[in-house]
Amino acid sequence: MAAQFGRLRKGAVNTTVAAVVVAALAASQAPGVTADDAGRKITTGTRPGPDTPAADSATGNSPYYTDLPPLKSPNPAPSTGTTPLTPTASEAGIPATVLDAYKKAAAALRGTKPGCNLQWQVLAAIGKVESGQARGGRVDANGTTLSRILGPQLNGNGFANIGDTDGGVYDGDNRFDRAVGPMQFIPSTWEWAGRDGNADGRKDPNNVYDAALAAGNYLCRFGWDLSAQADLDRAILSYNNSQDYLNLVMRWLEYYRRGTHEIPDGTGGLPSGRSDVTPGAGPSPTPTRPGPPASPPAPSTPSKPPAPSGPGTPDPGGSPTPKPPTTPTPPPPTTPTDTVDRLKGVGPTTLTATAGDTFTERIGARAETKAGKAVAKVRVRFTIVGDTDAAFSTGEKYAAALTDAAGTAMAPALKAGEATGEFTVRAVVVGRSVTPVDYALKVTERAADTLVRTYDTALTCTPNGTFAERVEVKATYKGAVAGKVAATATLVKSADDPAENDKGPYFKDADGKTVRTLGALTTDANGLLKLPELYADGTAGTFLLRLTTAGGATLTVELKVAAAESTPGPSPSGSPSPSGSPAA
Repeated sequence: MAAQFGRLRKGAVNTTVAAVVVAALAASQAPGVTADDAGRKITTGTRPGPDTPAADSATGNSPYYTDLPPLKSPNPAPSTGTTPLTPTASEAGIPATVLDAYKKAAAALRGTKPGCNLQWQVLAAIGKVESGQARGGRVDANGTTLSRILGPQLNGNGFANIGDTDGGVYDGDNRFDRAVGPMQFIPSTWEWAGRDGNADGRKDPNNVYDAALAAGNYLCRFGWDLSAQADLDRAILSYNNSQDYLNLVMRWLEYYRRGTHEIPDGTGGLPSGRSDVTPGAGPSPTPTRPGPPASPPAPSTPSKPPAPSGPGTPDPGGSPTPKPPTTPTPPPPTTPTDTVDRLKGVGPTTLTATAGDTFTERIGARAETKAGKAVAKVRVRFTIVGDTDAAFSTGEKYAAALTDAAGTAMAPALKAGEATGEFTVRAVVVGRSVTPVDYALKVTERAADTLVRTYDTALTCTPNGTFAERVEVKATYKGAVAGKVAATATLVKSADDPAENDKGPYFKDADGKTVRTLGALTTDANGLLKLPELYADGTAGTFLLRLTTAGGATLTVELKVAAAESTPGPSPSGSPSPSGSPAA
């Protein structure tokens, strides 16, 4: 059995390997490491604070598993289903469904965010540290964990204090939030970061496909290039703000980069050590579905009464034992976020844009103290709320920004989608409960103010015939091409009566039936619209085709249905000439 950095089994490690382990652990501690309130070691400058609050991280800075990679991978790597898996091979491999989820998420990000350069091994390393690869691949065929994987209550008792944000929908706890699923998202983060990775119409944090895709988008959300070590460090620390966490994820990342292998679902090793449990203090709690609390152990009976203690109690020599002086615990330092009393909107709170266009003004918010002074270095999160396909320029439904010296944070440019209607952008102070600022936004349909035919040829047809030319028009708006504008074509009764005509020219639908109104027409990117073929019934006369668009553009086209005119032929032989002279 191979020795491991993370767990040293009794009798399995000799003095040499132990020395290597100690040296490796020592090397993992970067200079300037301190401890946070939960006892986790973090780098100076990366401690959770006003700029990186727990509620703004993927996991809420929840505990994680501290198992470290084996000293070396099995050589050769076992093939799935061909040889029995040794314990070391099991721990080094990745369960098949979990591995597939990581690879598919990375492939999806290559298409949507190619500049992020996310490798699937990054997701595998985080998944190993967060849940031990979904607890050794205990997932069903769809990738959903067989039982919920839950972190401890984030109740401020050794952890961040994050009150319930989801009514217990995701974590089953309506008092405090818990990290959920194989990638350990807290509910408030999953609400905006969740993704549907297996195309089943749901965003389930307990599904490894959904969770892996959400984790990939989360790591890539700020335009970081994860092929650059500095950006990779920032992304991992944004997931869980601890230098020990970063060091551990990087160890697994390098291990997986050197090569790994697929193992059957459910055969992976179960994680053991956890970051919030002191080594040697007993087995770490398992973050699964919460159950009834364990009964407290029975108190042990002392062999003799304990010696009295307290100030002035004599020792065996008769001298009083002085009470050691106590050092008062200093209050936690006040952060800029703690001083925020209110959030105010910056600029207009009602904005309108045409479908597909970028809103001309950016959304902003100002953080102020109770006295009205600006508060800098406060993180403000902007979230798009409502049924809309509008998004920020980052392609996301959310954005976060720090307030500047004037207390102002500005969201990225906002681009309207194709869906029309109203929605809201909400600004909140991360890590501080103050009244949010809501912005009312509206997306209007694309419009045209002018329609013209692209050619002037007369449109004529014989009764029961087919018009030789198809009607084609071009739409513009304020002189510019009006692409993707909705239009309607109707054969009307007269110039003054827009009702649909019941005779004359007509179109055919997909079943070949007569129709005289065409809706759901749209101009192309160049503003052009070419109608289907027109047919004539047996009625002769002049008829009108009227086209209208969103924005009020109207064009009436004249259609004529008449019998073909006969052409005079040559005079019959022997007929008198016009002069009355006999024919030659």
